[in-house]
Order: sequence, then C-alpha cells, then structure tokens
Amino acid sequence: MAGSAVVIGASGGIGGALEAALADEGAYARVLGFARSRGGADHIDLADEATIAAAAARVAAGPAPDLILIATGLLHDDTHGPEKSFRELDPAWLAQTYAINAIGPALVMKHFLPLLPREGTPVLAVLSARVGSISDNRLGGWTGYRAAKAALNMIVRNAAIEATRTSPRAIVVALHPGTVATPLSAPFRGNVAPGNLFAPDRAAVQLLDVIDGLKPKDSGHIFAWDGAEIAP
Repeated sequence: MAGSAVVIGASGGIGGALEAALADEGAYARVLGFARSRGGADHIDLADEATIAAAAARVAAGPAPDLILIATGLLHDDTHGPEKSFRELDPAWLAQTYAINAIGPALVMKHFLPLLPREGTPVLAVLSARVGSISDNRLGGWTGYRAAKAALNMIVRNAAIEATRTSPRAIVVALHPGTVATPLSAPFRGNVAPGNLFAPDRAAVQLLDVIDGLKPKDSGHIFAWDGAEIAP
C-alpha cells in the first residue's frame, strides 16, 4: 500500500469526488482532505499561509504523501465573473483571482513539495484550465482567470524543476478537468457540447487515470482530462 494521498480543496465538487474516489480505491495508507469550509485539523485557507503550513505539518506527521492534489479555483462569485472585455477589469477582483488561482497553489507547493518522498514516483497535480494556455487563446476575454491560470502553469513548471532536487522522480503537473457539473461552471454551460459535461465522480476518475499514466518526463507539463498534452 502506498503512503498518503492529500486533497486540497476537498469540499469542492471535483475535490470532494477525488477524495471519495481515492478512499474507495483503498490504495493509500490514508487519504487526507483539507478545505476552507472544514474545521479543526481539516481546515485550510489558500489566503492564509499559516493554515497551509499547519496542514502540511499534519501530513508530515504520518506516511509520506505519494499523491498531492490541489483541486481549488475561483472563476466567479456573487458579484463578479470572468471579464468579457478590458472595460470590465476591476483591480480588487483581479487580485482575488490571482490570490486563489495562482498564489494560493504556489504557497501549497512551498509547504508540501518538501514532503514528497525521495524514493518512488510521487505526484503533485493542480487543477488548471485550458483557457490558461497562451497559445490556445483565440477568443480573448476572461482576462483575469486566463492570466491567473497561465501564471499557475508557470508556477507548476518551476515547481517541477525544484522538486527533482530532493525527489528525483517526482512528477508535478497541471491538469485540465474539462467542463464539470459544479457550481464553478454553472453559469457557463450553455455552449457545452453533449457528452462534454462531466459529473464530478466521472471527472475524478478521468483525472486519476491520467495521473496513473504519468511518467517523470511529463513533469512540468499540462494535461487534459483525456491525457492529451496542452501547449503552454
């Protein structure tokens, strides 16, 4: 049996499904889920580094994590959404978008990368988005979310390089889950083709299948739910 599996953002639609799927597989000695909405030792807030450090300390007290999943993200709230044009840019909303989609995951990596075991092929994967691909952007719009996810993809690349210094076969990747039936995607499903909207449990299994197929040479790259690599 492998060591620990960790899910950051376990109260979200995809994060909760990943936590449940990992528990059902029974392949790990323990599965730990952290979320902002959870209390006590299961609490984590990407905007509060102290809670990230506390979560990492809890993980460090048990079997080393062979799998760390960061399943967090912010696309809209009750008053803000992705921008249709530069006229809609709001500095406070941009800062919040970066804080959750890029800075928070970077801080998780700061505290969790040192926990990856030196032996084996541990994986740290973070949910990104195809719209974060600069080369794939042909429509424009969604400036803050696109830019934050593009920044996240660069953070993943840096983390992949750094991780190998202490864990030579570690894999650090970004994953695009597709369009998943969660509150994050709810306002934007109108143009989703039939068959391309995934239930959270299916999305979780698809992502775990992609992870199972990863090799150390894949570290630092971005992969979609079907295993296809996405250009930066």
